[in-house]
Amino acid sequence: MTTLHLSAAEALAGTLTDGCVLAVGGFGLSGIPADLIEAVRDSGVGGLTVVSNNMGVDGLGLGLLLEAGQVRKVIASYVGENRLFAEQFLDGRLEVEFSPQGTLAERLRAGGSGIPAFFTKTGVGTLVADGKPHADFDGERYVQERAIVADVSLVRAHRADTAGNLTYRYTARNFNPVVATAGRVTIAEAEHIVLAGELDPDNVVTPGVYVQRLVPATAREKPIEQRTVRRRDTARATVSPEGAFR
Repeated sequence: MTTLHLSAAEALAGTLTDGCVLAVGGFGLSGIPADLIEAVRDSGVGGLTVVSNNMGVDGLGLGLLLEAGQVRKVIASYVGENRLFAEQFLDGRLEVEFSPQGTLAERLRAGGSGIPAFFTKTGVGTLVADGKPHADFDGERYVQERAIVADVSLVRAHRADTAGNLTYRYTARNFNPVVATAGRVTIAEAEHIVLAGELDPDNVVTPGVYVQRLVPATAREKPIEQRTVRRRDTARATVSPEGAFR
């Protein structure tokens, strides 16, 4: 049963412990549960293992937890936008487990599906496969990857109903759905919350059975990691009578 809470801190109450495994949806700064991340920081919990596609950027997203010194280990597929992450890793303060992006998504999906492990060709013959079991199938070599089950999963939804059913918008529909299923306790922040039955069942991505707690998301400007633009006068294209661009 999903319970509705008034604040992110209230939604997190009693779920976090030192050393717990925390899975977080989103991709960089896109589709991240920003309110819940800030509430984790404010809780003071430490020694966290954070599972996420990446660790945000300095001063934003999961970078806030690095700044607060609350993270012991990171399981991610990409960490290139965070200088503090690099410093803590090189200083030996942060343990890092790299997982190819598709493999990471499947590890989370498998964890939510009750599948303890699976085999994949990705990473065979690289450092990613060191120390892991291997097997041959149809003449091809595969490496075994273990599923991920988080103590707490944090996700961001566009719309939710009071039964915990979730829909996502644009790039938020990246890691959020698999993170939502992989948590023993899943907490969702949603931009719009409606009464049970008001969401079109055909549009529901995460069924409410996976979501234990729900909180309204705070309206905020969504940050952009890297803004790449062209000058307006060079961005315009003209069309010749023949229809060719010039």
